[in-house]
Amino acid sequence: MTNILIRAGMSPLDTFDASHMIVNNSIGGNVGNLVYQYSVFRTLMTEGTTITPDYYDFDPKYADEINEKYDYFIIPLADAFREQFVPSLRKYTKLIKKLKIPVIVIGVGLRAPFEPKLNEGFPFDADVKAFVKAVLEKSSIIGLRGEITSEYLTKLGFREGTDHTVIGCPSMYTFGRELNIRDTVITKDSLISVNSSRHSPKKVLDFITRSMEEYPNHYFVPQWLKEMRLVYAGSPAIAKPSSNYPVKMSDPTYMNDRVRYFLNVPTWLDFLKEADLSFGARLHGNITATIAGTPSILIPKDARMRELAEYHQLTHVMADKITSKTKLSELVEKADFKKPIKPHPKNFDHYIDFLNQNGLDHIYKKTLSPITVPLEEQLANIQLQAPISTISGISLEEMVQRWETFYPLEEAHKKAQKDPIERTILSYQKALKRRAINMASKTAGIFNSK
Repeated sequence: MTNILIRAGMSPLDTFDASHMIVNNSIGGNVGNLVYQYSVFRTLMTEGTTITPDYYDFDPKYADEINEKYDYFIIPLADAFREQFVPSLRKYTKLIKKLKIPVIVIGVGLRAPFEPKLNEGFPFDADVKAFVKAVLEKSSIIGLRGEITSEYLTKLGFREGTDHTVIGCPSMYTFGRELNIRDTVITKDSLISVNSSRHSPKKVLDFITRSMEEYPNHYFVPQWLKEMRLVYAGSPAIAKPSSNYPVKMSDPTYMNDRVRYFLNVPTWLDFLKEADLSFGARLHGNITATIAGTPSILIPKDARMRELAEYHQLTHVMADKITSKTKLSELVEKADFKKPIKPHPKNFDHYIDFLNQNGLDHIYKKTLSPITVPLEEQLANIQLQAPISTISGISLEEMVQRWETFYPLEEAHKKAQKDPIERTILSYQKALKRRAINMASKTAGIFNSK
């Protein structure tokens, strides 16, 4: 039996409801995080492997326990090289230095403007150096999201091809070496999945808003944690009133029940398989569509999105090409939706080489078309949470049930965070959950061996 500890707020096998996920931030602030984590779980969960989330509780004081109970510590990351993530980066560095097991970073990137000035450096350079050095003492090579991050680490003194290599985003490899994007006829009545980011330029947000009017049969799919709360509880607004982004329950998109928030990857994929098109400014909103086989158009807004769009050749249009006259129907006519298919096999093979180089077992070890996928077999026996509809689209009884479930839980959590004793209890509860998963896996291993 191999026991893996992974950086994640939840496992694909966890069936937390929205109240729990909001209060505990099980999505790490953005539900898109679940997508690349899901892919890593699916790829690394072999018949003899158990993967346990750290539930974002990674205090260095757990080092001895981790060394004793786990064989690997896997850290899938997004744009972790950023100022806001420095406290977590430092904490991970302290923990990693105390670990005696392999520590493998699967996908990490730099957050920077669209045209980053790498020669000027960043305030967090020293913290990135310390983190990367600590990881390289415990693994063969670090996987990066794109060429911009690769150039950044090279400037910090790390060697491309030896210390780090570009693997893209693991979410693209969720279903292996084959990538199929279906042909669809997109009309004014087509079902459209829309995603957006308030950090996008105004002209992009205006374009997305116009496009929602152009294609009225749409659903807006938000990703932020505070948007999950808005969808589930109806308040508070996530920002000041806006004419080009739905920020409050009284906005037409919410009032007309044209919003869906997904609590897990399989139901998100199922929804996108029924859509004719996905478009917008969210990376994983459109990557999820791509791996579901649905045509998509991404609008990159910064370096982290740009490097991934370029590496995976995601169908995209740069923000500077959007004008006040741009229409989605015109982009659809010109788009090459099958473009991501071409580089995918080569990218996937390189990803597998990266896993092999770090000594990781995976479902593609013997064949690129595994008949048995343990994660999917386990998911078949689980009732997953359905996506959340806005409170404008549910019954009064369900609305009240949400409030009576969520607000007491939120209040108890806030109280626990203020009380050091209660905070310690919460930490122990997370540790106990990890131990329970470990014990269950060991028990299953005993019976499987008989």
